[in-house]
Amino acid sequence: MRFLTIPVFCLCVSALAPKASAYVASFGPTNQNITYTGLGANAAGDGTVRVTYGTCVFSGGNTVCTLSAPFTGFGGGGTLAFVLTYPGNGPSPLTAASKTPGNDQLGPVSLTSGSLVLTITESDGTVLNYYGEAPFVQYINATCSAGISPCGPGQVGLNIGATVTGPVNGTFDTTPVIRSSQGVISAGSYGAFPSIAPGTWIEIYGTNLATNQGRQWAGGDFTGVNAPTTLMGTTVTIGGQQAFVDYVNPSQVNVQVPSNVATGFQSVTVTTGGGTSLPYAVQVNAVQPGLLAPPVFQINGNQYVVAVFPPDGGTYVLPPGVTNAVPTRRAKPGDIILLYGIGFGPVSPNIPAGQIVQQQSTLTGFNISFAGTPAKVNYDGLGPNFVGLYQFNVVVPSVAASDTVPLTFSLGATGGSQTLVIAVGN
Repeated sequence: MRFLTIPVFCLCVSALAPKASAYVASFGPTNQNITYTGLGANAAGDGTVRVTYGTCVFSGGNTVCTLSAPFTGFGGGGTLAFVLTYPGNGPSPLTAASKTPGNDQLGPVSLTSGSLVLTITESDGTVLNYYGEAPFVQYINATCSAGISPCGPGQVGLNIGATVTGPVNGTFDTTPVIRSSQGVISAGSYGAFPSIAPGTWIEIYGTNLATNQGRQWAGGDFTGVNAPTTLMGTTVTIGGQQAFVDYVNPSQVNVQVPSNVATGFQSVTVTTGGGTSLPYAVQVNAVQPGLLAPPVFQINGNQYVVAVFPPDGGTYVLPPGVTNAVPTRRAKPGDIILLYGIGFGPVSPNIPAGQIVQQQSTLTGFNISFAGTPAKVNYDGLGPNFVGLYQFNVVVPSVAASDTVPLTFSLGATGGSQTLVIAVGN
């Protein structure tokens, strides 16, 4: 089974290659009903103890705050630690005047100066990479020790050796969260459109989208020709229907949209052992066609479509010399080349989403042109042995030689919105 594996430029990578394969740890807010401001007094200057983030000590040149706390809820558990350092012996550089419950965040986004070093270590000693925003944490029972209690305005940093301590209380929230901006897009290598279509491939971005290290589906995840709707405990619904899950990690999930999802705005949710995300509204169109043209194919400011020569697909249609990693050559008029796409809609005979394609099929209304000259298409349908991937066998028409011949396509009245080029010689 080939699933979505397409040879793309110098490496054989997934047509929906994840943006980050490293383990991504993310944390949500604790449930403590406390409001804090950060280091020093609150905005009103009333001297209320507001320091929440570990033990802070003035070293003579910098104020250094440390936190170490256990975590659970993903992986094997372990210890989270960070060290916040900011210059001088004065009030904290944190810019937020107040942190409300459920949004008690310490991170680089809050710093005007200083640095934050974060380390996440599992119980077996594995150090995990961290991507995204800093963790949400809360301290309670904060106390100040510098001969004064309670702390006065700006006490930490104004008093050499002043410390603020307090126990971590609560647990990290592992509920999935789909990010609000571009949280759901069609597959990035096929256009990365903000709207999707039944049967197309999409990428979902956020935090806590999986409780395990990233993994892509394998043959053992299939039931016969049917793709899985859950992978490592992560499921996705679109318009209330379960999608087919190809890849999961805590910050990205790739799925195929079910065939019978209705058009219009539909809700996308991600469910893991940590709970279910809030719905993300995405526009579903009848079709949302895109051809395979990943960023690695952007050369000298031109976005090349991925096109290969049969029978083995090992030679790419690219200007000679752009890479030594794979064979390349210009296409010539009369050559047959293969292109790939997603989101082109139903085929005949009908092949529903979530199945390994076992037969050839046909699209209705597909057209493709080189520099405005229509090309003959010998095959346009779902690619046999793939899941949800369209294949186009195209005869290159007679056009003027150029390494940047414009390539356009349409499906009925829907034109492709990608700006693509292809190399054609004589």
